[in-house]
Amino acid sequence: MTAPGATVFELRQYTLCTGRRDDLIELFDREFIESQEATGMWIVGQFRDLDRPDRFVWVRGFRDMASRADALTDFYTGPVWKEHSGAANATMIDSGNVLLLRPAAPWAGFPRPRHARPGLRDRPAPTRLTAAVHRVDADSAEATAERVRAALGDRLAACLVTEPAENTFPALPVRTGEHVLVWFAAGEIDAPERIAPELMQTLRLASTARSQLR
Repeated sequence: MTAPGATVFELRQYTLCTGRRDDLIELFDREFIESQEATGMWIVGQFRDLDRPDRFVWVRGFRDMASRADALTDFYTGPVWKEHSGAANATMIDSGNVLLLRPAAPWAGFPRPRHARPGLRDRPAPTRLTAAVHRVDADSAEATAERVRAALGDRLAACLVTEPAENTFPALPVRTGEHVLVWFAAGEIDAPERIAPELMQTLRLASTARSQLR
């Protein structure tokens, strides 16, 4: 079952200025987790892209599209973003690579976290995950999700598809005009192109110190 009650997710991939990724991660893990979750969001996970040293990847969830609009409005007009937005934006070249997603099936959302989120002073070893983005027809998305589930078994963390609803917070654009399926799995997954057809992107990820998904 998806937890904590999220039915809408964003997969966000930021292209950063050379050498600034660790600066953004330190700021994000310190200032932008609890402050976003206080508005009703769920910060699912934050990651370094192991193949792209200037890429920061993260996922957040929302109860539904209406609460997404409310939560994003509260955060981006609130005091924490007002104080730290300049420092965050100074690390970024592009923050518009965003997929708006929903679980592909009732079983397919991110599971309830098994452990508390690491604290500010904790330094757990990073764990590796794989995510893959596949082009998929809306009519075949659930069948493709079942294929992914069968291939990955208990390594599968979530399987999401494009959320077709209109973006309820247009100040933050999302990708449009495509229908995709995105899966996340523990560890490094060999040959993700064999798991589902029409592979568009593979992400080899390492969790940041405070990522809840690990």
